[in-house]
Amino acid sequence: MLFQFGLRSSLLLIFFTHLLVYAFLFWKRGHQQERLSDRLLGAFVFLSALFIFPWMSGFAGWYDTQPYREILFYTPFIHALFFGPLLYLYLKSLTNAKYRLQKSDWLHFIPGVLYILWALIVLVTDKLILGHYYLMNGETDPDFDNWYNWAWSASLMVYLILSIRYYRQYVVFSWYEFSFADAASFKWLRNFLYAFTVLTILLFSEHIVSLFINLFYIRSWYYFFAFSIITYYMAISAYSARPIIKLNFDPELLLTYQPLLIEEPIPVAEEDQSWMQGWVASIEALMDIQKVYLEPELTLTELARKAGTNASVLSKVINKNYGQNFSDFVNSYRVNEVIRLLELPEYQNFTLLAVAYDAGFNSKSTFNRAFKKVTGMNPKDYPKN
Repeated sequence: MLFQFGLRSSLLLIFFTHLLVYAFLFWKRGHQQERLSDRLLGAFVFLSALFIFPWMSGFAGWYDTQPYREILFYTPFIHALFFGPLLYLYLKSLTNAKYRLQKSDWLHFIPGVLYILWALIVLVTDKLILGHYYLMNGETDPDFDNWYNWAWSASLMVYLILSIRYYRQYVVFSWYEFSFADAASFKWLRNFLYAFTVLTILLFSEHIVSLFINLFYIRSWYYFFAFSIITYYMAISAYSARPIIKLNFDPELLLTYQPLLIEEPIPVAEEDQSWMQGWVASIEALMDIQKVYLEPELTLTELARKAGTNASVLSKVINKNYGQNFSDFVNSYRVNEVIRLLELPEYQNFTLLAVAYDAGFNSKSTFNRAFKKVTGMNPKDYPKN
């Protein structure tokens, strides 16, 4: 089988192979654990492998040799119209464990399906009926037609904007709802979305420049190489990330905290807070006596249910009486628990992280941030003082 191993073809071959492996791993885990997010990401990673295939095989000599050239021309490998919808729906399913695809969600995939149908019509017409090039020009791969490049680039940019907006809403929500907001922030996903957006903007710039200047085709290889790197980074990060089953985000839930987000602070003297005192007593009983903060994935909704109220009321009580959001409020208790445990003889040989886990923390990043915020020093410096 023809394959010319050069620097450009070999580099893309490495990523192509690894992305196929990760696609299989995501599909397997998604099926075993019934995780929609894994199945969607598996589809994205698989299509990403196909996306770089033409450039990998092109630099391996396929476009210069038959029957490889015909295979590349008549087989659609670039399915980038699916990228945006898959990323957007992946984000929804990742941040809400109960999310399921609705009928309206399938509408996002119509443009990608139409392109597949068009490729099928070209194949039947040119190859099977006429026996010669008619709907395609026979000189360039239809996957790289200008109209198609503009179409999927525009689609990707729109969905990236929607995804970043959704992610930012989720981060705001997480600080009000989760006591493990750092661990639930998916910073690797944020990095990927921003990097992918920059890459897409650069691609748009290249499209615009190409309207006035004929760009050498090798320039596009760098785009596909960068695409391979950031997609591979996402695949590794997503597969190694610890699953969080209590995520329940929906943008409408932000309305629960809207007053806290938009209202100007009201001076204590001007607001009657007497109604809050009963809830304050309930909260402190749950925290001081029942020690509910030891639950690593404690949420505001769960604490509100235990206190006998709703998330909106409880969030306002914590905010007004303690001057903290829910995440900082709970983690301050956990920090004090860490300090208490460090003074016990049975914990003298434990690592700081092990003590932190026993105190209710579920990630090193959350522990370090919370500890420094409460004590003013890094955790590793505390025992010395």
